[in-house]
Amino acid sequence: MELDKFSYDNGIVRKFLIASVVFGIVGMLVGLTAALELVFPELNAGIEFITFGRIRPLHTNAIIFAFVGNGIFTGVYYSLQRLLKTRMWSDTLSNINFWGWQLIILAAAITLPLGITTSKEYAELEWPIDIAIALIWVVFGLNMIMTIIKRRERHIYVAIWFYLATFVTVAILHIFNSFELPVTLFKSYSWYAGVQDALVQWWYGHNAVAFFLTTPYLGLMYYFVPKAANRPVYSYRLSIIHFWALIFIYIWAGPHHLLYTALPDWAQSLGVVFSIMLIAPSWGGMLNGLLTLRGAWDKVRDDAVLKFMVVAITCYGMSTFEGPMMSLKSVNAISHFTDWTIAHVHIGGLGWNGFLTFGMLYFLIPKMWNTKLYSTKLANFHFWIGTLGIIFYAIPLYWAGFTQSLMWKEFTAEGMLAYPNFLETVTQILPMYAMRAFGGTLYIIGVFVMVYNLLATAKTGVFVKNEEAEAAPLTSVYKAHAGEYWHRVLERKPLVMTVLAVVAVSIGGLIEIVPTALVKSNIPTISSVKPYTPLELEGRDLYIREGCNNCHSQMVRPFRSETARYGEYSKAGEFVYDHPFLWGSKRTGPDLAREGSSKLRKSDSWHYNHMLDPRTMSPGSIMPPYPWMFEDDLDVDNTNAKIAAMRTLGVPYPDGYEDGQAMADLDAQRQQIADGLAAEKYTISKEKEIIALIAYLQRLGRDIETEPIAQQ
Repeated sequence: MELDKFSYDNGIVRKFLIASVVFGIVGMLVGLTAALELVFPELNAGIEFITFGRIRPLHTNAIIFAFVGNGIFTGVYYSLQRLLKTRMWSDTLSNINFWGWQLIILAAAITLPLGITTSKEYAELEWPIDIAIALIWVVFGLNMIMTIIKRRERHIYVAIWFYLATFVTVAILHIFNSFELPVTLFKSYSWYAGVQDALVQWWYGHNAVAFFLTTPYLGLMYYFVPKAANRPVYSYRLSIIHFWALIFIYIWAGPHHLLYTALPDWAQSLGVVFSIMLIAPSWGGMLNGLLTLRGAWDKVRDDAVLKFMVVAITCYGMSTFEGPMMSLKSVNAISHFTDWTIAHVHIGGLGWNGFLTFGMLYFLIPKMWNTKLYSTKLANFHFWIGTLGIIFYAIPLYWAGFTQSLMWKEFTAEGMLAYPNFLETVTQILPMYAMRAFGGTLYIIGVFVMVYNLLATAKTGVFVKNEEAEAAPLTSVYKAHAGEYWHRVLERKPLVMTVLAVVAVSIGGLIEIVPTALVKSNIPTISSVKPYTPLELEGRDLYIREGCNNCHSQMVRPFRSETARYGEYSKAGEFVYDHPFLWGSKRTGPDLAREGSSKLRKSDSWHYNHMLDPRTMSPGSIMPPYPWMFEDDLDVDNTNAKIAAMRTLGVPYPDGYEDGQAMADLDAQRQQIADGLAAEKYTISKEKEIIALIAYLQRLGRDIETEPIAQQ
């Protein structure tokens, strides 16, 4: 049989590889800056664009979508061509994928520091960028599927199963979580409210981790580990069980992020059950990866590529055991809102995603430049300093998390909170935050060493942009042979496999999302809960702009320690007008759900001084000052449009309210606050942003102080 001659496109792989490294460095440096700001809050020097609240989402987006995202495309474009024995279907689509993705990253890098955000974790980008993400993702998927169709290898290898599942599931998650009503080009409101928004967000948020940070990297593991070790995958049948069980079960686990919240108990329980079940397929994948190296451990000792991959797979196993354990209610009661969660996430991010990416880069560059690695000693130095970085990063945060939770929950013999001042729990863990920053510094030093090593490697070789290859054409007739495993039949039918993957990931989502997110009558209402006034709505948008929800939660859980500290526990009906929800996932500062209640209410002047210089009101605070809010006028040009949008979303503002009365009410309320401040010798114009933020903070928790829940 005459062989077809063709070439692999290494040019597109090189582009994504460079982008992954560059944006990885940027994202890590932003993360290190954020970590240092928690130790030295004055680091932002009064510059609004680099406060912790604004750069924290920049860091997460840069690492997830820029570093890891470009890493995914690097590995997929390299491995897919070789597994299918064909060039990508369209070089044009490959380049549209590359440049489109980089423009999206650039848009995120501009908008997030400007405070243009939806506030939804891992989904902070505003609606025009969301549309661009969907379009570029479809370009990637189309190119991948068409490449699979024109393949020269009949059976679809396990790595490609994970690539297909990644494509379809991320598309579903992104589209449904991004339903939002635009107000302006840079402002929208989530279509969902309160409990519904929280459920959809963490259905997305947890599965963004699952299907963006996990499944594509499992595909890369199944390709690069056997290639680097020059050994076959340990168990084909285990890979089948791993794949189908993982994609079916993972989609159910999102509600474990919302335990002890106002989410219905049945949804919380489903999240717990399926989270525990996740241990089996996750560890099946981990064992399949590690056991692929059976008989090759001597090579692991000497090969930096395999060292990185072994630690990466081990970190994957640690994270996928710890995650289900943290979903147990007894454990979650301790871990949630603490730095334990941050440590857990970074074991996965630094270890699993980071180290597997580094191992892939050390493998790819000598291959594509047709040379040998410049220095194995530098690669081994990178491995050890990176490993130390992970240890110095994670262990102090575990300690900080335990410390926080124990201090929050401790009572004296007299039945009083042992640490009623939340700030005591913050100052106690500052040394742990400093050690975390030290660990991050070690990790980044290793990355710079890697960059030098890889550049030196590339200089010693010649880049092969179009790698020549040949393979037999795929014949149209195929007869199954005796004893062929049943799954082999499915592997010859990529479209059928893709459809089955969609079905597998849709079942859990539909069962969890539809009853709560799409049936509003299932959410109990509270008659005393009213829509925000126009000024409070503007203040809430400022709160979102500044990323306050990155440090403050708005969810009082039904624990004695929390009701004693904050007041009545939170109920679903409180949040029916919250587009988006602001429950938060981390308490660096106290919960604010009851900030305006009679139990916790502070004077307007207290909030004024606290925002101007937090340490004057809370000595030792690590919150940055916000002087620009005292200098900038509140932009009310879109207030009427915001009111109209909220009515469209079901918020019961009177018909025509935005035609004049809304602005009159806004002006009257801000004049009242300004007059009150003036009476306390704080002279400030009513037009300033700080007035609106004070109005919002003083509203929090006040609605539920008088009336009980009324079922619809």
